Amino acid sequence: MFASQGLSVPRLLSAAGIDAARLERQSERFGADEISLLWDLAVAWSGNTALGLDPDLASTHVNFDVVGYAMASSPDLHSGLHEFARYLAVISDAATFELQPQGGDRWLVLGGTGYSRPVPRQRYTYGLLSLVTLCRWLTRREVRPLAVHLRCAEPSDAPLYSRAFQCPVLFGKPENQILLAQADLDAPVPSRNPSLLAVHERVINELLASLGNARTSYRVSEEIVRRLHRGEPRRKEIAATRALTDRTLQRRLHAESTTFQQLLDDARRELAQKHLADENCSLDQVADRLGFVDHSNFFRACRRWFGVPPRQYRQRLATGPFDR
Repeated sequence: MFASQGLSVPRLLSAAGIDAARLERQSERFGADEISLLWDLAVAWSGNTALGLDPDLASTHVNFDVVGYAMASSPDLHSGLHEFARYLAVISDAATFELQPQGGDRWLVLGGTGYSRPVPRQRYTYGLLSLVTLCRWLTRREVRPLAVHLRCAEPSDAPLYSRAFQCPVLFGKPENQILLAQADLDAPVPSRNPSLLAVHERVINELLASLGNARTSYRVSEEIVRRLHRGEPRRKEIAATRALTDRTLQRRLHAESTTFQQLLDDARRELAQKHLADENCSLDQVADRLGFVDHSNFFRACRRWFGVPPRQYRQRLATGPFDR
């Protein structure tokens, strides 16, 4: 996509410290911060603050690979999006995705974890546009969001966003998300095929196992991240989502040399890095998103994680040369 916009990909990779040979390795994974830096450099060098804000670019260059095949075999768009949420780890072990109800409609919430540098707004925008493209490809219909919310402050080129998404776009919101109508979610997928779906799911599960993402600790961490903004999740609740008893969950985590409390603490630390990098998110909001009822516990946790209070850690993060 960057190359199509006249940017030198070898130069971008070199400046971001990414060995181009890694692109040829099928099982290679790239760090969340590596990709954010790549986007920051691309925006800076192109001089285009709306880089990627083009539905044609998303439809031409995005590729969801085997996860897309599973979605294309699902009975309807809603089911397909559940497949996307279930198997997102094949595409990224840093991205998070949730379906949140609003009446009969649903918010498609795109987030992430494991970031220590701010995620460029262009990267999230491109991701949301790619989701819209995916929905249109699956249903063969002109799916249009009812609304788009973005966490970034309103930019000077704000009208371009409404034009790209063909709906109202609001800025400074708590999450990056798009709202889809129930009618679109219920739309059948023309290529639906239960037999092929089973085949694709088996392939995906084998791929997850090869990537190391089939471990209980990984799945528990994913579920913790999804639930933290609603308050501190309980171990029994997480065990139930995995169809396990509390004791079985403890035993499996012990076999993987970890505990539920350790996974909870690790998830909070990673999310704290992400949210503290967002200047639009107040310290009280960060504490709430990490599931801390007592905000003083959040301050103590930051001292333990980073050696400094949250405000001071935020100031450290703001010193990066490409931070936005």
